Amino acid sequence: MKHSIYTLLILTIMISSCKSNDTERPHLSLEAPVAKKIPKELTVHDDTRIDNYFWMRLSDEQKNAETPDAQTQDVLDYLNAENDYLSKAMAHTTELQDKLYNEIVGRIKKDDQSVPVNDNGYSYYTRFEEGDDYALYCRKKLEEGAQEEIMLNGPEMAKGHAYYGFGGRSVSPNNKMLAFAIDTVSRRQYTIYFKNLETGELLEDKLSNTGGSATWANDGKTVFYTTKDPQTLRQNKIVKHVIGTDQSEDVVVYEEKDDTFRCGVGKTKSDAYLVIGSFQTLSTEFRVLDANTPDGEWKVIQPREKNLEYTLDHFEDHFYIRTNKDAKNFKLVKTPVNKTEKEHWVDVIPHRENVFFQGMDLFQNYLVAEERKEGLRTIRVMKWDGTDDHYIQFNDPAYFAATTSNLDFDTDVLRFMYSSLTTPMSTFEYNMTDKSQELLKQTEVVDDAFKVENYTSERLFATATDGTKVPVSLVYKKGVEKNGKNPLLLYAYGSYGNSMEPTFSSTRLSLLDRGFIYAIAHIRGGQEMGRDWYEDGKLLKKKNTFTDFIDVGQFLIDENFTNSNQLYAYGGSAGGLLMGAVLNMQSDMWNGVVAAVPFVDVVSTMLDETIPLTTFEFDEWGNPKNKEYYNYMKSYSPYDNVEAKDYPNILITTGYWDSQVQYWEPAKWIAKLRELKTDDNLLIMECNMETGHGGASGRFERYKTQALTYAFLLDLEGIKE
Repeated sequence: MKHSIYTLLILTIMISSCKSNDTERPHLSLEAPVAKKIPKELTVHDDTRIDNYFWMRLSDEQKNAETPDAQTQDVLDYLNAENDYLSKAMAHTTELQDKLYNEIVGRIKKDDQSVPVNDNGYSYYTRFEEGDDYALYCRKKLEEGAQEEIMLNGPEMAKGHAYYGFGGRSVSPNNKMLAFAIDTVSRRQYTIYFKNLETGELLEDKLSNTGGSATWANDGKTVFYTTKDPQTLRQNKIVKHVIGTDQSEDVVVYEEKDDTFRCGVGKTKSDAYLVIGSFQTLSTEFRVLDANTPDGEWKVIQPREKNLEYTLDHFEDHFYIRTNKDAKNFKLVKTPVNKTEKEHWVDVIPHRENVFFQGMDLFQNYLVAEERKEGLRTIRVMKWDGTDDHYIQFNDPAYFAATTSNLDFDTDVLRFMYSSLTTPMSTFEYNMTDKSQELLKQTEVVDDAFKVENYTSERLFATATDGTKVPVSLVYKKGVEKNGKNPLLLYAYGSYGNSMEPTFSSTRLSLLDRGFIYAIAHIRGGQEMGRDWYEDGKLLKKKNTFTDFIDVGQFLIDENFTNSNQLYAYGGSAGGLLMGAVLNMQSDMWNGVVAAVPFVDVVSTMLDETIPLTTFEFDEWGNPKNKEYYNYMKSYSPYDNVEAKDYPNILITTGYWDSQVQYWEPAKWIAKLRELKTDDNLLIMECNMETGHGGASGRFERYKTQALTYAFLLDLEGIKE
């Protein structure tokens, strides 16, 4: 049997292959929760699945009721029993958790401030004061001796709330009014409020059930915002509000009736156009309106087509459009503002087979392109007149770089962010004319022992089962030997085309300084290596995501970074699906697995169109109403494939109010795992009863779960402090 804890004595000699004694494994003397079983038959395509834990699913009405009904009470009792079991099973690590939490929080600068962003005569920034969990949102006039204005006092506003999440903040064009969004439940249903910045008065205007941001028309009194379907939370309407009126008088200017799309509203960098976007996994559609005429008629840029994606910005008399039209890896085109359909699109940056075009930033004299080559992000600077075309140079083997907060058109200075596995997040200003750059801020690591040169990063390629080369980014403390005897935490996501960037984490130092290696597997389903990388890890090719991760794990063992008794895996949300899948496919490769807010009941969720995100994600996972997709999903869905076999040590985390991956998925999963697994390894779940998908809202509170996670891993390694 695969064991979970090794004594310090044995660790100094060899990796143990014998089970640790019971005093080191306190969960063996505890009674784990056992969920009751109420069989529920689920029949689709003449195939019947029996779900014994379907009863754990509560409706929003049940969760929000002042007095819980019998079913709700049963669910709450079970979740509380799991939390109680976790507390007891991990009680021996309490001091370690406290130490880790204090370490992690201790590295964070307590009175920190963001890099100011200049906009419309003001400098905007956020800052924290020592001891505060929430930020102050501030501004100053761009004039000598200007006094700070605190627009929003986060610490004061959050008092009395278990959760207090800030959404978007937007100042009116005349600088007099602030629109801001607040979520006090953690379901990403925001209420938008308005504040008079001259008087400090909070207006009576209040917009509920919104997507969390407001976009101002140029008249300074009209705003546009999204509302959500109250059941599915799909953003489905764009609404116009005039300051001083009640929300009941607001006008719906656009309704997205296709339930596989969601919509949003924004503004071009030029402030000349308001923009409505409709988004689906494989298709987009945009409408624009002169921002000076908020009561005018919206114009469609290019009608939606399946497999046609585009986004846009505006410069002078053209729209600049990033699109995949005849361009798998995307390209940049332009079109006159009065002739916007695709037949008028002219290439500015043509499609390239080996370069993924990520996006652009427009300036008066320069066009800046964000591109991805061989899996790494690049920033390309081009002069409109064609006299200059160069890339900003970066030296780390694996890194992240992206433009940020470039609100001013008429400047030759570009602002960008940079980080690597060994370099804290840094903000630079880059002079596009003379190619000089200035570091504005690097996130401070408050730790006298921390030195960048004490750590090493690498970028390697593992060979997948089908011969595909999969990038792997690693970081570890200098002095670690590649002798096959190192604990290693392997992380991946692998869905939605989201690329996992190799960035620095001061939190991660608590593992690296204790001898862990940290690795990121850039598996298919992301978009690190271009559009095909994404296409080859979704729908009927989804299993490539899982086999890539397993193959990377084996590669790290073969390359003597670690061994299966010291290899750990971590993933969250869709990455939690990855964790569940690899646990079923190759459970003996890992000593421990952490699944955060895991999406594990794939078939049932994708069959239920009342659940948030379901219809929007048919092009990611497939629609199980189609038998081919149903059978394929069922073949890998973690919940449906739990078996009577040995599993490694597992920690699951979730939030009761999660609207993206409902709490009942991990709750059902742990119940089924505990019912069927044949080992006596540790299986625990933390269900935060006050938070949702994003975890705690405060600056420091979220690190308690991180400390628990690290204590779980370190304890399995026999590392006690």
